[in-house]
Amino acid sequence: MTTILDLDPPAGQLIRLLDGVRDDRMTAPTPCAEYTVGDLLDHLMNVTVVFRGAATKTATTGGPSGSAARLPADWRARLPRQLDALVVAWRDPAAWEGVAEAGGVELPAEVMGGVALDELVLHGWDLARATGQPFTCDAHSAEACLAFTSAMSAPGEDASREGLFGPVVPVPPGAPVFDRVLGYSGRDPSWTPDAAPAREPG
Repeated sequence: MTTILDLDPPAGQLIRLLDGVRDDRMTAPTPCAEYTVGDLLDHLMNVTVVFRGAATKTATTGGPSGSAARLPADWRARLPRQLDALVVAWRDPAAWEGVAEAGGVELPAEVMGGVALDELVLHGWDLARATGQPFTCDAHSAEACLAFTSAMSAPGEDASREGLFGPVVPVPPGAPVFDRVLGYSGRDPSWTPDAAPAREPG
């Protein structure tokens, strides 16, 4: 039986976090070492379009990589609408059937929906940490992300992780579920902007 995940909680939280992004934080570092806040927002602009296309089985152009130089000036208005549309698309049971394609990668639709959820949850945490905002993950999303990230961290999955996650970050035994998700995804649960390495100018 296909498991249909609810993307609304992480998408709703991302929309709330967008309201707290100050203009002076656009060049701030994020837990994704290659992204500033502006880069991450552009990545989310792309992710929401690509994964909506995956749900509706509609070919889309562009990919998930992000660059602040491409971030549209009206992102504050557009990104919440795109997040809402993404949630609606994956609410359709047909989205979870068959095969879905995103960014040139084909996966069983049920797996692709899990990837979409994972993107929203993890990048929500990234944005919250980078902009000094609180973050919570609902239990259902945390468990779904744990299943995905732990599977991607199993022996022999190095090739699958490449370009998606960094090396696993160890967390203490008995750590909360979401801390384990972060560790499996290559993120340090204790990350702060002040601890981020300086980026090369350019």
